[in-house]
Amino acid sequence: MSCIYSSLSSFSISSKSAFPSSSSRSNFKPRISCSVGGTVAEPKTINATEPLLLDAVRGKEVERPPVWLMRQAGRYMKSYQTLCEKHPSFRERSENVDLVVEISLQPWKVFQPDGVILFSDILTPLSGMNIPFDIIKGKGPVIFDPPTTLSDVEKVREFIPEESVPYVGEALTILRKEVNNQAAVLGFVGAPFTLASYVVEGGSSKNFTKIKRLAFAEPKVLHSLLQIFATSMAKYIRYQADHGAQAVQIFDSWATELSPVDFEEFSLPYLKQIVEAVKLTHPDLPLILYASGSGGLLERLPLTGVDVVSLDWTVDMADGRRRLGPNVAIQGNVDPGVLFGSKEFITNRINDTVKKAGKGKHILNLGHGIKVGTPGENVAHFFEVAKGLRY
Repeated sequence: MSCIYSSLSSFSISSKSAFPSSSSRSNFKPRISCSVGGTVAEPKTINATEPLLLDAVRGKEVERPPVWLMRQAGRYMKSYQTLCEKHPSFRERSENVDLVVEISLQPWKVFQPDGVILFSDILTPLSGMNIPFDIIKGKGPVIFDPPTTLSDVEKVREFIPEESVPYVGEALTILRKEVNNQAAVLGFVGAPFTLASYVVEGGSSKNFTKIKRLAFAEPKVLHSLLQIFATSMAKYIRYQADHGAQAVQIFDSWATELSPVDFEEFSLPYLKQIVEAVKLTHPDLPLILYASGSGGLLERLPLTGVDVVSLDWTVDMADGRRRLGPNVAIQGNVDPGVLFGSKEFITNRINDTVKKAGKGKHILNLGHGIKVGTPGENVAHFFEVAKGLRY
């Protein structure tokens, strides 16, 4: 495919790292050729090339933006629909190692994205924190006993991933081996305010009156809950990284329900805590922050210390790049609804987004997850166009 910007000169991709990422480097052994009886025998080694996504995030020279899509494993795929018929419970699908691996790899096998994200849910840790919940078809998450007082919050336990979600670690380890550095394996967690919103509201919400009542009438109670989530999610990110995740996305989906001043009290400090705690032990692990509808908070998001800010489609990509500055990578931000358009329309929107993002430090993605009913052939076209781009 020809270059999407005629004003940019073409370049050759630089040679990539000759060693694997730090998480697998200790097991790496040099490739040695030995001549035996006139033949050359080479021991089998793991793929030592860093995935394109990691190179892009770290500001290395890349030939094109890496691409993956939020909810790339999901209900628009017929293979996923078939699996759902056999396993109708979402929690079963997201808490069984074999099913998690199978679902996570479904889009990888079809589209070969540059990121393979763990199939899971941000609420997965709740059971291990003494917060009973379920995810009910047609209704979504339901929290059975929402905490409203300090004594309720005191019953919430800090999350210990090794004990509560060993299947997550097992699945990530398998995914890392299956993908073999041909793409980055991504983990993810929920941000403290977003988790607290689900828990206090008892599930999804439109008005967020319960969490805001707690924030403004009983702030000490909410801060206590947010602190538990911050400590727990830092542990969870480190756990995922130790078991194969090469980058982790933090979803703060509901933080944008806060005004800027309230974001600075109830979300930003806890996001900072998580990033600082993770960077102490995993300084090279890229952290991505996604908050839908974040236009009013955009300049505050890099203050968290994350490596990548993921934009939704309501922010113009050129404006987002300018407002975020040069020190943070950017992800996004094609409107998921574009995938219902014609192939020509999809191509034009991809080109426009990549052109506005500029050369380097950009991960091409949607501004939100793929919508139910999205034509699979349009998703395939998105990946085909994206992987054919050259700066």
